Amino acid sequence: ASIGSHAFEGCHSIKEITIPSLVAFIGDSAFSDCSSLLEITIPSLVEVIQKYTFDKCSSLMRINLPSSVSQIGNYAFNKCFSLVEISIPSSVTEINDSTFKGCSSLLSISIPSSVSSIHSYAFYQCSSLSQVLFEDQSSLNLIGNSAFYGCSSLTQIKLPSSVKQIGDSSFADCISLIEIGIPSSVTEIGSSAFEGCTSLKNVSIPQSVTQIGSSAFKNCPSLTQITMPSSVSSDNIGIKPNTKVVRF
Repeated sequence: ASIGSHAFEGCHSIKEITIPSLVAFIGDSAFSDCSSLLEITIPSLVEVIQKYTFDKCSSLMRINLPSSVSQIGNYAFNKCFSLVEISIPSSVTEINDSTFKGCSSLLSISIPSSVSSIHSYAFYQCSSLSQVLFEDQSSLNLIGNSAFYGCSSLTQIKLPSSVKQIGDSSFADCISLIEIGIPSSVTEIGSSAFEGCTSLKNVSIPQSVTQIGSSAFKNCPSLTQITMPSSVSSDNIGIKPNTKVVRF
């Protein structure tokens, strides 16, 4: 059984809905803009949450995703302003573009070890997000452009030792971020990656990094020290003149 694309889109009065257990497919935008929907459970036969499925479900506080789900589409939970928690199933390999964009009530997220990419704007302006946990044996290698942009409650994050690329503006305007653990697997830090991280105190760039984009640390007034390989230029990365640069 299936629920078609746009099936309940814009049904502003629906507060709750029970999806029959035999439903295996839910089309894209099926519940988009169901602005009064509070809670929903996805049946255990569903393998894909299509793009825009719960886009702008602004009252949705909880959703139960079964372990059968292996794919979550672009904008699937975009602007779910009331979503406090969600558990990402351990078979999911990618967190796609804008999946949780603007989920401003989301408090914490655990990234399963199966996830290899967090794409652009995935957690953009999740302003209550204070904890991002990565499961052991993580396979994460990409943090996309603006992935955690404006996550203003995030105070610290320790990236797993599989990450190779930190995208442009990926942690920009994370104004509460005090420390970031950059693992020795990282080769590239994008432009404006940490721009506007006004609480960031000191940063250690591992030997593996060969490229730091322009303005990567621009407008980081609390940054007193940056440790970085002598092979990488500190020109144009945006550090203020009185920041101590320690070379190795």
